[in-house]
Amino acid sequence: MTTARSSSPLPLLDDAIAATLRDERARMMAEAGLDNSNVQHFRRPVEHKFERAERGQVTVWFGGLTMRHEQLILAGLEGFGYRAGIVPTPAKPDFQAGKEFGNNGQCNPTYFTVGALVNHLRRLRDEEHIPLEVILRDHLFLTAGACGPCRFGMYEAEYRLALRNAGFDGFRVILFQQGGGLEQSALEAGLEFNLNFFLTLLNSFMIGDLLNEHAYAIRPYEVVAGQTNEVLARCVTRMQKAVRDKDYDTIHDGMFAAMLARVTPVNSAIAAATFVDQLRGTHYTEALNECRAMLNDIEVDLLRPRPICKVTGEFWAQTTEGDGNFRMFPFLEGEGAEVLVEPIATWITYMLNQATNKAKDRYAVQNDDSPRVKIRVAREVAYRQKMYGLGVARLILNREYDRFRNALGGTAHALVNQLELVRVGHPYYNSRAGGGEGHLEVAKNIYYSNKELCHMVLSLKPFGCMPSTQSDGAQAAVTSHFKDMIYIPIETSGEGDINAHSRVQMALGEAKIKCKQEFQLAVLRSGFTLAELQEFVATHRELREPFRHIKHEKGVIGRAANFALHVGTLMRAKGIQSKVSASRTPSLQNT
Repeated sequence: MTTARSSSPLPLLDDAIAATLRDERARMMAEAGLDNSNVQHFRRPVEHKFERAERGQVTVWFGGLTMRHEQLILAGLEGFGYRAGIVPTPAKPDFQAGKEFGNNGQCNPTYFTVGALVNHLRRLRDEEHIPLEVILRDHLFLTAGACGPCRFGMYEAEYRLALRNAGFDGFRVILFQQGGGLEQSALEAGLEFNLNFFLTLLNSFMIGDLLNEHAYAIRPYEVVAGQTNEVLARCVTRMQKAVRDKDYDTIHDGMFAAMLARVTPVNSAIAAATFVDQLRGTHYTEALNECRAMLNDIEVDLLRPRPICKVTGEFWAQTTEGDGNFRMFPFLEGEGAEVLVEPIATWITYMLNQATNKAKDRYAVQNDDSPRVKIRVAREVAYRQKMYGLGVARLILNREYDRFRNALGGTAHALVNQLELVRVGHPYYNSRAGGGEGHLEVAKNIYYSNKELCHMVLSLKPFGCMPSTQSDGAQAAVTSHFKDMIYIPIETSGEGDINAHSRVQMALGEAKIKCKQEFQLAVLRSGFTLAELQEFVATHRELREPFRHIKHEKGVIGRAANFALHVGTLMRAKGIQSKVSASRTPSLQNT
């Protein structure tokens, strides 16, 4: 039997309200002289996904790091079967292209990186004559993303705008979030971010960090000009082979994984086997030992006093090796300095530390007065699990970095303890403030200066970078409290090279005086003349090897000064006495 349904007055009432609102809105807009009839709200472009079936066809382009990091990551992608390529290091023409096709008011890294991608695609189209439809179909760009008080979170939108304005509308930009994961389902993703991929990236970062540090540590002292670059190129090739040839299938099919699979889920067994191999395997350390042997053949003269310049600042500006930071690294070396670069691994430990602090803060303010014991226990367990996971990740990262560092000679610097950086930096810059490098710029300045690890600190940052501008404000208080500190901030852009180099030269001049005086005093303290030290070193080849471990004396910064004291100790141990009395020691002004 059918029951008659009474009509409801609610739909009529809703229509009446909507009509009233519409009429009132139109009246108010007319009074203000505004016309919103043609308003088109922004809608995010539809992104064509990178499917797994496209792996053998689509080329994944990436860039933005140092040459050695990029070459190692390229080898890792190739090892997983991807077609990959590196976008060339951004130069001034890329900066101009970024300004032409992008928004106004962006920061320096945005213009350089966006313009580099646009110009690279234009070369593919105009010089290699690849049709536009093929570029859109068979190429994509992989980049990092983030959020927070920094324009870095808007890079993706800038890439898409510039690509559209340059005639490449629809070109795929795949965003990798620093918080973890890609912007698409793992079941559909052509780029599969699994544990193997993550460890390959992490190992590439650490190996690239160590090779970079050794490059800058050896080159200022090399006897044969250009030998360091030639040997390091061979080392990079060797490590590329190690990264490319890493066989995870053998690990997963091994006895350990098979035994675990009997008592645990298969995925857990595979993950455990992968981690054990990372912690105990010798695949990378053996390759690094080979690189150590190659680098140890480089002859160095450590009795050349070189001021050590520690480079800090915004992540991209302190990392790029091109026009984006005025080619500052080769400029510093050309001016006679030893450059101490920042490893990417420091940024990873920083993010782990920030995640730990965030978890602690949330735990401290969460409401635990729930009457249900089960809920309170679940919260506590979740917090403990998170803290345990972050702690283990921090320990593993530091352990692996030290293991690789020792395999490559053990003379590179260990990763700085993040708790120490918080301790020294927090009084000047709140360690809970996010954006950019947060408190790191302030903390590194204090840490490397007070630990006598550098003669001067150079902070490179983009023009208009808000987090770095805040750090510079705090640095005024830092330099007023540490009178002997030599600190100089430089804002980078697409122009102004001469002015920036001139400012660095002035600060470097102070550091050179400091370094020379320190070296003179060290030679006097050694009990020998410089000529006697040089003569002894000339007859002992092991003292001309770059991996010679030298004790860091209290109050001594430079490698030449520490080395002079080291050689003097060796000479006295052999019963050698100076032929010139201390009062007749010649002046060292020309060293």
